[in-house]
Amino acid sequence: MPENAVDVRDVVVTYGEVTAVDAVSLSVPRGSILALLGNNGAGKTSLLQVCEGFRSPAGGSVRVLGLDPIADHDALMPRLGIMLQSGGVYPWATAGEILRLFASYSARPLDVDMLLDRLGLRKFARTRFRRLSGGEQQRLSLAVALVGRPELVFLDEPTAGMDVGARQTTWELVESLRADGVTVLLTTHLLDEAESLADHVVIMDNGVVAATGTPAELTAAAGIDLLQVRADPGLPVADLAGRLDAKVTEDAPGEYAIAGALSTDALAAVLAWFAARDAQVTSVNSRRRTLEDVYLALTASGGVVR
Repeated sequence: MPENAVDVRDVVVTYGEVTAVDAVSLSVPRGSILALLGNNGAGKTSLLQVCEGFRSPAGGSVRVLGLDPIADHDALMPRLGIMLQSGGVYPWATAGEILRLFASYSARPLDVDMLLDRLGLRKFARTRFRRLSGGEQQRLSLAVALVGRPELVFLDEPTAGMDVGARQTTWELVESLRADGVTVLLTTHLLDEAESLADHVVIMDNGVVAATGTPAELTAAAGIDLLQVRADPGLPVADLAGRLDAKVTEDAPGEYAIAGALSTDALAAVLAWFAARDAQVTSVNSRRRTLEDVYLALTASGGVVR
């Protein structure tokens, strides 16, 4: 059995003269969650369509659960769960009817009533799809993707339109999938969702991979963006600011704030500066940059970190 549920190697997707995906490579280990992030137009959807077997790449190769998504499409599809997009179901059918219909396509489906209960859809089982709210439609789409007991699930914006309670329930369900050995590849615009759920993150920008790593690796590489030091008041902060690519202020007597992208060497230099002035440092607090900070910096600047 292949170690990875998904292996993408140098995949290229083009639309006429436009290259939407430019030699992208990534892998998703079995039983893990990968978050694929990027602005609209970054190439995420095109890459997912290749992995799902709905589009042939112009170059490169893809293996999904050890199979070719195009050549082995019929054998692969029963093993996948794919969240339906708007218009993918019958608008006049009820939520219960839709879920039971998709359950009938599977040789060993999950219990429909259990899924309705787990996703808070029981009271909407007799409600027609067109009358469900956006968040309720998303929950039903998630149930449809899961009812066939897939080995690999593609989730596209799984919590879009959901309230806080429904979002938390969905997060718990996604985590339970991983615990059961199911592989999840999700796209989301909610950076806290990716940081909370994903074992691995791939950030795409303009068709290429701009950054890849675990959430902890990406935020650690970005460094600290705020250091708060409590020490003797009245120190010459302009001198410290001149030594760093950072803004240094004394916000209250003895309470110093150093703001900027601070490396480990910069942190050491800050503490050495206070020590050189025989200043008694009584507390040091830092704020590490979040995944959202990393994402915004990469997609705004077009920078690439590999």
